[in-house]
Amino acid sequence: MFYKFHMSHDLQTTVPKGRGALSNSVNRFEPVTRHAEADGWEEEDDLPVLRTEVALERPRSLISYNRSPDLPFDRSINPYRGCEHGCVYCFARPSHAYLGLSPGLDFETRLIARPDAPEVLRAELARGSYRVAPIAIGTNTDPYQPIERAHQIMRRCLEVLEACGHPIAIVTKGTLIERDLDILSRMAQRDLVRVGISITTLDPKLLRLMEPRAPAPARRLQMVQRLTQARVPVRVMASPMIPALTDPELESILAAGKEAGACSASWIMLRLPREVSPLVQEWLHVNYPDRAGRIMARLREMHGGQDYDSRWGRRMRGEGPYAEIIQRRFEVATKRLRLKEKAPSMRCDLFVPPRKPSAQLDLF
Repeated sequence: MFYKFHMSHDLQTTVPKGRGALSNSVNRFEPVTRHAEADGWEEEDDLPVLRTEVALERPRSLISYNRSPDLPFDRSINPYRGCEHGCVYCFARPSHAYLGLSPGLDFETRLIARPDAPEVLRAELARGSYRVAPIAIGTNTDPYQPIERAHQIMRRCLEVLEACGHPIAIVTKGTLIERDLDILSRMAQRDLVRVGISITTLDPKLLRLMEPRAPAPARRLQMVQRLTQARVPVRVMASPMIPALTDPELESILAAGKEAGACSASWIMLRLPREVSPLVQEWLHVNYPDRAGRIMARLREMHGGQDYDSRWGRRMRGEGPYAEIIQRRFEVATKRLRLKEKAPSMRCDLFVPPRKPSAQLDLF
């Protein structure tokens, strides 16, 4: 693997425009914490723009396996590390610590592209020991984030998966998924694909603060509509639900998704693992100081007094009266709107392993 970055964001001293995180604290593995302090000189008015950098990685393997009973899949792939959408609440931020980078601004500005991913995926699917089951894509970072336009890694992975008849479940906020409607519509005809579109809020102002580089709510609903018109089954994902901030919109989000053509729905409570908790709390105190205390109090009520409880069965939705109320509201709304809580199953019997490359030319 190969990473190369040219600049340091460790001592970011200003709130950057168009970014979700407000700081760039060192990751949990670093032995030293660094803080920026004013030196008494006047600050410059024209500070450099915090631009996105992309490094390349050549992975030895691509398919990751999990045994979590909370998840409806046991394997996933990620064409990218980090995500330029910059959602401040993203539970995947702590994974950047394993790269020696910050889960803060580094996560959304220092990205890793994996251009060899399609070839590695093809080799893994060709192994005689491989047993087919739906592969989830986009569960950690968005496969259709802006850099996909240049790298096209997701599209090439789709070509591999379509060619061998492998079922997939995609989660995204990115409009670039519409570029791949040709592949997705063909896979949908064979019951090989399901797509989840995350709609966190219908308020454009809130969305721009919370998910600064992700498509606007109306544009995501248009994505649902276009996917549905291409006969691709779509799930509207009201996630994450943030108490006292986005949870009042639950029914409206589900209704808008249904009107756009979604056939199923889901929800997840806000999760604050590891470095995500201080990042979100910092964001709340800057943008919603009047609600920050109430939001954190509700979250702690649902996680036994902690910011987050990572135990299976609790981490996705919490527990207690508040979590039960959200779940009941979801059930009532989906029943009224005729939205299914579980997406239709996909076919696994169409899978044909890719041909292994051979040094000998075909005779026929």
